[in-house]
Formats: sequence, structure tokens, C-alpha cells
Amino acid sequence: MKKFWWIACLCYVMVSCKQDSDEYKIVFSDPVLYSKTVKQLNDVVLENNFPPMIASRNYAYANIAAYECMAAGDSNYVSLSGQIKHLPPMPKPVAQDETDFRLAALLAFTKVANFVTFPEGSMMTYYEELTSKARKAGMSRRILDNTIAFSDTIFATVLKWSRGDNYARTRSAEKFTVRNEEGRWVPTPPMYAQAIEPHWNEIRCLVLDSSSQFTAPPPPLFNVKDTNSEYSKALMEVMHTVENLTEEQKHIADFWDDNPFKLNVSGHVMFATKKFSPSGHWMNIVGIAAQKANADFSTTVASYVQTSIALFDAFISCWQEKFHYNYIRPETAINKYINGEWQPYIQTPPFPSYTSGHATISAAAAEVMTNWYGDNLSFTDTSSLEFGIKSRQIKSFREAAKEAAMSRLYGGIHYRFDNEMGNKCGVLLGDLVLQRLKLKKQDSKTN
Repeated sequence: MKKFWWIACLCYVMVSCKQDSDEYKIVFSDPVLYSKTVKQLNDVVLENNFPPMIASRNYAYANIAAYECMAAGDSNYVSLSGQIKHLPPMPKPVAQDETDFRLAALLAFTKVANFVTFPEGSMMTYYEELTSKARKAGMSRRILDNTIAFSDTIFATVLKWSRGDNYARTRSAEKFTVRNEEGRWVPTPPMYAQAIEPHWNEIRCLVLDSSSQFTAPPPPLFNVKDTNSEYSKALMEVMHTVENLTEEQKHIADFWDDNPFKLNVSGHVMFATKKFSPSGHWMNIVGIAAQKANADFSTTVASYVQTSIALFDAFISCWQEKFHYNYIRPETAINKYINGEWQPYIQTPPFPSYTSGHATISAAAAEVMTNWYGDNLSFTDTSSLEFGIKSRQIKSFREAAKEAAMSRLYGGIHYRFDNEMGNKCGVLLGDLVLQRLKLKKQDSKTN
């Protein structure tokens, strides 16, 4: 009887140990954990006031590192090396070393994110939380060490590659010279800030052949003297729209405002309020949509990386147009020629008007997301709840992109033609990303 009892106990212990050791596989296969990891970066970006185009760079490189780790362990996916022409071959895992590729993806994302943002070490507390979670979930020291080692090889390769994108050089590039000419952009109130990132079109693209691959036709000729001119009509539409906003239109403008640094002025008191940028908003949407679609870990990572790449190139493309045309903002024209007291509903950002950045990047992201999750995935976008703005019901990604574009007219910071042309260019760019980057193995074979 005693012998039977000891055998039973031994079996129980062995089964318990087996269950404990396998728990980490369940923990790190949860796609929501990946979305939470991206949100960690989103919070760092928000807290440290990264401009939207720099934020897109942070998301792209971190997601690429994560994707390469995931793809190394999932035979359904292929590397981006060779598809992004200048991305070097990725290190391969050691065949005999048991590795958790999902945890590797999380660690690589976090470590790259830590090095492309500031302050130094901003993501490393979370990195330690992930490794601690692995140990608590029963991952052996051997597997954890293998996972960290492989993750570090991907991290090092991606980080070295990222440093060749001209970002460092543009930190010391000449400032933008404001041209005191009719119809040209000048700083706007209340900050009167210098133009942000006028050399962003010099950043190395990921998929585009160059920043000028999708050029927009010239905007309407600046003409305020002729009230029947195309420009005057567009300007008056902005002014009258803001003066007659419905509550729904105000909500749309507030919801898609995504101003990472708004300066509030009340008398002699000035203070800033922060939100995530347009690219951060779309990173949130990826997570919400992936969860609504019950996407698995690999699909979630893949949709994040392809969307972040589209956002990255969309900002480069749009900034080429903005500083090529150097077009006047509605607020400037209305204040100078019509009503000096007029104000937009939301704050005008510090860079030229044509084309709309939010319209461009939203359309590009929407095309990629539609490819992953379909054209009729409806969901509740809860992204702005943390800023006290109620959620919106989204019918589809493309509808979200169109609404984001229109929000700039409701906000009084863009003309309709800014938004419409931005949307067109964004759609073309999103399509190009889908054509050139085939993430799934069966898609790459049929390309």
C-alpha cells in the first residue's frame, strides 16, 4: 500500500512539474500580451512628446525586430530580409537550442524600443517584467537563456541596420527657412513653433523607392482676391464648417486630433496636454482589431509590423509633399485676410498644410489592415478614453481613414483638398506595401 502511495505521489509531482513547465507556452502565446507590449512603447512615446513621424520610426523598427523573431519560429511566415531591399539577412536560431520565439519577439521589441526612444532605460523595467513572467510561468533557465540569446542577435542586427537610415544626420540639418510670401506656410498660434522635421523626406524608406514616388499634383493656386476661386471657396468652407460644427463633428475632430503636444493658453497661464500621435492611434487600432478578430499571436505581430511599415513610409512620403509645396494653413489665411479673431477648433500643428499627414498615414494603414482583417470588421475604438474622449464605433478601416481625414476639416486645420489628396496618396502607398511585402509563405510563393 505504501509503495502504491509513493508511486501516486511521484506521478502527481511529475505531472505537476510538467504542467508548470508548459505554462509559459500558454502565457506567451497570448496575442493580447503583444498588444500590451506595443502599448508600453506607446506610453513612452506619449510621455516624452515624440513628434508623429519620429514615433512611426520607433514603432516600425521595434515591430520589425519582433516579427523576425516570430517568423523564425513559425514556418508559415517569411523574413522581411530581401523584401525590404536594404534589410540584411537575419541571424538564425541554433538548431539544438530550445527557444520560445514568442517571448523572443516580445524581448526584441522591447529592447529595440528602448534604444530608439528616450530617456535611456525607459523600456527596460518592462523587459525585466517579461523575463520574470517567464520564470514564474515555469520556463527553465536553459530555455530562457536560449530565448534571450536569440532575441539579442535579432535586436543587434535590427538596431545596427536602423542607424543607417539618415535619422542621426537629420538631427543636425539646417532649420527650415520661413518664406514671407503669399500662400506660404508660417508658424501658427499659440506656439508659433518652427516647422517640425523639414528633412524627414531624407529618411531612408522601407518599401518606397524614394520619398517622391507618390507625388501629389499641385494644390489650388492661392487666390483670396477672387471669391469664386477654387482656393477661396475651400478656405471659406473651413471657416464656415468650424463656425457651425455639430456635436458629432466636434467629437470626430477631438477623437482624431492625436496632437502629441497641445499648448493651452489662458491669460498668462500656459500648460501642455499630451496625447498619442496619429501613428500611436493606429497602433492601438491594430491591437483592438486583432483582438476583435480573434487573431493568433503570429497574425497579430504580422499585422502590427506591416501597418507600422506603412505608417513609416507614409510619413516620409507626406513630408516630401508638405515641404515641397510649403502651403499656407487655413488659420493663417483666415486671420490675415478675413477675421483676425478666428480660431480653429483644434490646434494647428507646426508644419505646412498640403497634403494632410493624418489623411495619408491613416489611408495607408487602413489598406494594410483591410488586407489582414477584411473590409467589414466593425469594432469600438476605445483609444481616446484615457484622454477623456468617448469611444467611436468603427465600421471598417477604410471608413476610419476617411473619418480621420474629414476630422481635419472639422478641426479647422486643413482644407478639403488636403485631406482628399492625402487619402489618395495613402491608399496607393498602402497598396504598394501589400504588393512588395509578402509575409505569409504561401503569399510569397504566388507573388
